[in-house]
Amino acid sequence: MGYPEFMIAPMREELTRLGVREVRTATEVDDLIKDTKGTVLMVVNSVCGCAAGRARPGVALALQHSETPDVTATVFAGADIEATARARSLFVGYPPSSPAIGLLRDGQLVYMMERHQIEGQEAPAIARQLIAAFDEHCLKTAVAE
Repeated sequence: MGYPEFMIAPMREELTRLGVREVRTATEVDDLIKDTKGTVLMVVNSVCGCAAGRARPGVALALQHSETPDVTATVFAGADIEATARARSLFVGYPPSSPAIGLLRDGQLVYMMERHQIEGQEAPAIARQLIAAFDEHCLKTAVAE
């Protein structure tokens, strides 16, 4: 049994009010990945303090950058149990953690930020790292040949 919705609703809203798409089932995660050509930022949200004070604010700052993923989505650990497991399965080579932030291009993981990386830094530093990943992997301007 997951966390009661009334407890986590404000934590969900910190991301959804920014336009982050919530995926709550494994099927929704699969459909999102299948239907998105380009990049997906997948945020594994959590009730912990490092999600509240570091990860969510870091994502919010990073999403203000000019170059962002094609889709930004979130699952909630401890609530969206199947969706979280499916999202974590996309983070090949990394153990489950929450919070966590993965960037996928055409369904393949190209950047990963694990909990231990989030815990040790403040939101602006997290945002800078995400922005660097966006600049490297989310270039939307196609070069004509």
